[in-house]
Amino acid sequence: MLAIALPMTLSHVTTPLLGLVDATVIGRLGEAHLLGAVALGAVVFDFLFWSFGALRMGTAGLTAQAVGAGDRAEIDRALARALAVGVAAGLVLVALQWPIRLVAFSLSGASPAVLGALAVYFGIRIWAAPLTLANYAAFGSIVGRGRTDLGFLVQVGINLANIALTLLFVAGLGMGVAGAALGTVLAEALGLAFSLAVLGRLGSRPWRVPLAEVMRRDALVRTLAVNRDIMIRTVALLAAFAIFTGVGARSGDVTLAANAVLYNMFLMGGYFLDGFATAAETLCGQAIGARREDAFRRAVALSLGWSVGFGAALSGVFLVGGAPFVDAVSTNPEVRALARDYLVFAALTPLVGAAAFAYDGIYIGATWTAAMRDLMLLSLALFAGVLWLSSQWGNAALWGAFVVFLGVRGFGQAARYPGLVRRTFPQGVSARS
Repeated sequence: MLAIALPMTLSHVTTPLLGLVDATVIGRLGEAHLLGAVALGAVVFDFLFWSFGALRMGTAGLTAQAVGAGDRAEIDRALARALAVGVAAGLVLVALQWPIRLVAFSLSGASPAVLGALAVYFGIRIWAAPLTLANYAAFGSIVGRGRTDLGFLVQVGINLANIALTLLFVAGLGMGVAGAALGTVLAEALGLAFSLAVLGRLGSRPWRVPLAEVMRRDALVRTLAVNRDIMIRTVALLAAFAIFTGVGARSGDVTLAANAVLYNMFLMGGYFLDGFATAAETLCGQAIGARREDAFRRAVALSLGWSVGFGAALSGVFLVGGAPFVDAVSTNPEVRALARDYLVFAALTPLVGAAAFAYDGIYIGATWTAAMRDLMLLSLALFAGVLWLSSQWGNAALWGAFVVFLGVRGFGQAARYPGLVRRTFPQGVSARS
């Protein structure tokens, strides 16, 4: 469990360095509108691409089950189908770049100077879409095999390539925001080549899978259904985050800033908990592929135990160190004071959300994606309902509804779990070893 979880945690922790380097390199140019364009562009593409994060998670679950079943041919078929779906979806995004750009720019509310620079950045980086989504599929295949150590190396390789290319194009060649976008596109291309080379060393040859196998109706429908369910779940999750940010923004600049500081504590907790969710994807999926209910239940117990344990520890750290963290992030006295008022809510999020993170990994590994989708939509509805009913309590209501949202997700998944296990293992514990 730890051997799988910890490399993923390190991988997640390195990702924010990209935004920091991009912001620093562009910021050194001394033009505020260029920095704003890159920051806004990162938000647009994070939302756009991570909506397809299902490719990573769905491929990991399907691959893990094929590994557990000892079906090497299906491992390659699952990868080939995922790569095909990723490239096709990426090409659709490229084809629809003008309406996407129109919607994104109109919602941004940015100045004409920022929008002008953003247009340059967007027009180049959108061409990374097929590469980025194919990378999700390749990364999912690596994770599904339990080789998160290799996944970590791939992720670090992409990040380092992006940093080096951004420095070359922006600082060295003076290409501005165009250089930052081009660096990201080329880093994704290098990352995909690296991922496929790693998979080749692991014995995968997805390019040798016959097209008829890739397009086999029943398998392709299952792949698309799993990815559809996870995509709906991801969009619902992003909607909850957007509601949280939007309601905070309407409460004033100080509230928005204080919530942003505290929200980073939730994100840091998520970096750790997501590692155990990934481990659950791999181990639970492999146990189901091997038809081993005993191994599956042990993987579930371990992932829940480690997640809740780490969640409790992180909550303790945030309660003790939260005030110094707030002071380090913001120098504004009003923001500091307000953030301290709601610190306890942010500190509770790792503990309250620990079960939800673990069960996400369990459900993805087991490919119980329809149930996960429905529970997420229910949790989102409850979040909005609690927020609306308690709106007279202001920011406390917002944070309280967010904590309820995290807790309800874990509770709902725990309640559905026994029935899903009985349906998956109708014959009881396998004696296979």
